[in-house]
Amino acid sequence: MARRIVDLSIFLENDVVSDPPVFRPKIDYIDHKMSVPELAGFFPGLSPGDLPDGEAWAIERVELITHNGTHLDAPYHYASTMNKGERAITIDEVPLDWCFQPGVKLDFTGFEDGYVVTADDVGAELARIGHTLAPLEIVIVNTSAGKRYGYDDYVTAGCGMGYEATMCLLEQGVRLTGTDGWSWDAPFVHTRGRYLETGDASLIWEGHKAGRDIGYCHLEKLHNLEALPPTGFTIACFPMKIRAASAGWTRAVAIFED
Repeated sequence: MARRIVDLSIFLENDVVSDPPVFRPKIDYIDHKMSVPELAGFFPGLSPGDLPDGEAWAIERVELITHNGTHLDAPYHYASTMNKGERAITIDEVPLDWCFQPGVKLDFTGFEDGYVVTADDVGAELARIGHTLAPLEIVIVNTSAGKRYGYDDYVTAGCGMGYEATMCLLEQGVRLTGTDGWSWDAPFVHTRGRYLETGDASLIWEGHKAGRDIGYCHLEKLHNLEALPPTGFTIACFPMKIRAASAGWTRAVAIFED
């Protein structure tokens, strides 16, 4: 049986708007020539001409937060507690079984930027694709944000998952979800408008805050979800093991057994 792997991750890179300015990654590239003095410092008397092609090594110095690039959020990111009062687990405590499961894609590309997806929307989409959720399946949502990656409006693009929509998934046993948007929730610029109109603070990060009731993880800044069918693939998204962290970078992929 042939195996096909589809990359669902964005790059960690400079000069692409994948985060608000204060959170953007910074990568300094040190090439084979630039590193020669560092290597020579280990070996007194060594000159560039002594090295093959006058080269040492290539390395990169990276400045990141754990939420740059495609990453997995732990319940600790959303609040200090989960499951109605338990200590929220950090990324190094996330069960690895959650991170390698059959995937289900919900297509919400038709919703406008800032729309808050409801439980009824989730039910309607599951009915459209003819799928009944099983515990631990990984549910990813394809929004209009996916096609805006690389453009300056990426962080404000796409719909978001509301509290009821998120709970609809969690109550059926889902423990890991994902989106191609910057956030599982609607972009802050849209939530801000609703908050100013209503004064209702419960609208802020409502999908994330569902983790206070049922602990769960989600992937953010997925990519290439348009290439996936609704079902028939496995998602692997093991996070970096960062002690006591709120998130970890992951090379998320979809695996097809053809």
